[in-house]
Amino acid sequence: MERTGPPARMTGLLAAFSAALLAAGGLAATAPAAAAADADLARNGNFEAGLTGWNCTGGSGVAVSAPVHGGTSALKATPAGSDNAKCSQAVTVKPDSTYTLSAWVQGSYVYLGADGTGTTDASTWTQSASGWQQLTTTFKTGPSTTSVNVYTHGWYGTPAYYVDDLSLVGPGGAPVAIPAAPKGLKAGTATASSVALSWTGSAGATGYNVYRGGTKVQSVTGTSATVTGLSASTAYSFQVSATNEAGESAKSAAVSATTTEGGGNNGGGNTSNQLPAHALVGYLHSSFANGSGYTRMADVPDSWDVIDLAFGEPTSVTSGDIRFSLCPVTECPNVESAAEFKAAIKAKQAAGKKVLISIGGQNGQVQLATTAARDMFVSSVSKIIDEYGLDGLDIDFEGHSLSLNTGDTDFRNPTTPVVVNLISAVKSLKAKYGEKFVLTMAPETFFVQLGYQYYGSGPWGGQDPRAGAYLPVIHALRDDLTLLHVQDYNSGSIMGLDNQYHSMGGADFHIAMTDMLLAGFPVAGDQSKVFPGLRPDQVAIGLPASTQAGNGHTSPAEVTKALNCLTKKTDCGSYATHGTWSGLRGLMTWSINWDRFNNWEFSKNFDAYFG
Repeated sequence: MERTGPPARMTGLLAAFSAALLAAGGLAATAPAAAAADADLARNGNFEAGLTGWNCTGGSGVAVSAPVHGGTSALKATPAGSDNAKCSQAVTVKPDSTYTLSAWVQGSYVYLGADGTGTTDASTWTQSASGWQQLTTTFKTGPSTTSVNVYTHGWYGTPAYYVDDLSLVGPGGAPVAIPAAPKGLKAGTATASSVALSWTGSAGATGYNVYRGGTKVQSVTGTSATVTGLSASTAYSFQVSATNEAGESAKSAAVSATTTEGGGNNGGGNTSNQLPAHALVGYLHSSFANGSGYTRMADVPDSWDVIDLAFGEPTSVTSGDIRFSLCPVTECPNVESAAEFKAAIKAKQAAGKKVLISIGGQNGQVQLATTAARDMFVSSVSKIIDEYGLDGLDIDFEGHSLSLNTGDTDFRNPTTPVVVNLISAVKSLKAKYGEKFVLTMAPETFFVQLGYQYYGSGPWGGQDPRAGAYLPVIHALRDDLTLLHVQDYNSGSIMGLDNQYHSMGGADFHIAMTDMLLAGFPVAGDQSKVFPGLRPDQVAIGLPASTQAGNGHTSPAEVTKALNCLTKKTDCGSYATHGTWSGLRGLMTWSINWDRFNNWEFSKNFDAYFG
């Protein structure tokens, strides 16, 4: 379960009681004076150089100008449910030596400590510091210790804490040299969307940065990496640098590699090049009616490039048996016949449009918990595609369709049956229908971007196991994926890559959420498990077409701002994107019916923007 308080080993009451007892006995602890030859060994302990020299888990730290204890900058770190916002640095020390670690802190449950000392690791904390309070602890290094890690952290789920003027005083160790640039960089196997790299390690390096075209795209600890999210039939240049606590080396000599054709399509055999450069995607209420009214397939305007039939639903949650039928006449008096519907689909396809069956939706829970359900899913979805002559599949699994079992912690190697079986089923469908098979996904933010903070049930259990549960599906199918259009609506506030929370309804939310998909992010703050960004042609922004369609409706003016920021880097407001993506594929909406109800406001704005 989520931890929200201090460790049981020392409650606030016990801490206060112990301090009072020491003071009463004249035993108040005082820090030993530094010897004349001692020096402050902490690098950038006053944070005047931002976070230079510091590593904060989950991107939890940022340098701020207020409040500060001294100078003009301090550290602000924000814990999350599964992250205590630990900020640390390695410091070179001497064996068998005594050191004093101190810092000024502000906030609740703020910790200061050192580990890797070779003796008894040291730490201290404060339960509550409404103003600046100094924490101090001492430790002695072991007979062979030459480096220690000093750190500060908060507590899980508590508000942000602040640190300033941190110092580690004691005899300095031999300086650590910046490693030499790696040598022997080679490009290995290339696919339509990835290139494998390997190189010879540098002495003294603790990590490596991988660069594509001069831009850092990965950080790894070993001497190999696979760069993903590339475009097919494209030449790339790569370099690698070595890092340690002293800094980063020069970049290696560059190596070039070209991705494969990917079956003649743009990017890993998906159908991206079968869509216009900027596409409009919409859901058509085909099997039901609601307040928006029924819209016949033949009446869908030409603005819509991808039409998702809503919805194919299972006979039961775990059966995998998906069924689709047109809305009954009693519910939709103007519904067309099956023959007219199929003819209209063919007409749309002849005009270059794609028509997909969308599986799931709000009421269609699908859990492929067994291989039998997986196989039935493949069989039943194939039957729908064949009967109506469709172009592919949209996965709109919501609710409790996807969740991660306890212990399933790596999105790159999922073990949960409902996830593994879904991936297998989609790969089977792709293999059956070939390179022209269109695959799209419409997850909610809870299942994707929330994965930046939380993944599954977390390291101790107790979190919602659905958090980030779409990430292994997206990642495993990224080379087959035509479009990902996350639903930027019906969402709570989500933390972006700026470590600030963003709320739906304005351009800011769409900018921050889309930036995460394109830039990639460490899953649950783990820098060793980075979800690579998707290509811009694989991403569309999902919005409601009207205020009646869903919470988080965004006005046309704000949609335009979001597009300007992401494609031109203008109108970005306070959010700094991690790139400029003129190739962003476009927009998705729920729904075509609601857009018609709203006098086609959404599609008209799309047409006006992209011409």
